[in-house]
Amino acid sequence: MADALARSLTDLLTPVVEDAGAFLEGVETTRAGRYSTVRVLVDLPDGPGEVDVDALTKITRAVSAAMDDSDPVAGRYTLEVSTPGAERCLTTPRHFRRAVGHDLEVTVEVDGADVTLTGTVVAADEDSVTLMIDGRQRVLALRDVRQARMVVIF
Repeated sequence: MADALARSLTDLLTPVVEDAGAFLEGVETTRAGRYSTVRVLVDLPDGPGEVDVDALTKITRAVSAAMDDSDPVAGRYTLEVSTPGAERCLTTPRHFRRAVGHDLEVTVEVDGADVTLTGTVVAADEDSVTLMIDGRQRVLALRDVRQARMVVIF
């Protein structure tokens, strides 16, 4: 049932989030007794940059209004609207394009073995990501990426 609700909310909220200038990354729902939590993850549509506080406020208001108008969740619920976070997992070409300028930890297959690399994303397209690792650029085919996530390095 939670999956059906999440799909229904995704259908409802995708155009709302897009109209607010963002991309709907996902919707998660959880239920504890009579109360539900609806988590809406939003991001920029593409390319580098961040969702700033003003944009997140605008998106939250639009999502809240749409939820109030359609009343898709039975009973009481808490609405949380946020971005995927600083250490988000990357799974699509759009995610890698969004990561340009950020540090990334990526596990790739090299000669049949998994190797984990850390570097700064300098470019990405539909098929590859280019990392700057120890002053040298390394191009990785996305098809070889087993796992990737942005990391915060201090």
